[in-house]
Amino acid sequence: MIENMTDALDFHSKALVLRAEKQRIIAGNIANADTPGYVATDLDFKSAMRRVTGNSALSSSNSKHIQMPSVSLGEMDRAGARVYASQSQPSLDKNSVDLDRERANFTDNSVRYEATLRFINSQSKTLLSAIQGQ
Repeated sequence: MIENMTDALDFHSKALVLRAEKQRIIAGNIANADTPGYVATDLDFKSAMRRVTGNSALSSSNSKHIQMPSVSLGEMDRAGARVYASQSQPSLDKNSVDLDRERANFTDNSVRYEATLRFINSQSKTLLSAIQGQ
């Protein structure tokens, strides 16, 4: 019974850790925007969640749900989650960081991180309310 209550918290806690890692990677890309030869990297969040949750394939609960296409950001590394971002603006110094893309990714990931925190807070409050009998 307790497993049913904590499964969602476990899922969201893993997502939160991955969101923090993605934010760290994006911040590193932004910090190295002027470093000659630096190759921008990213975190394939979908693959990483599959790996940490043990799901080989994410499925929908209804056949009428729209399936989201898998977007590849480049070559997968050995871990299967960190990828090299494709170079959108060639540069003479071989740096592949696109600051506009990185800023957009940073903002998007920040919003998703905050949403995950809100889910965790909401579920924690619900569990606490159930325990206290309110």
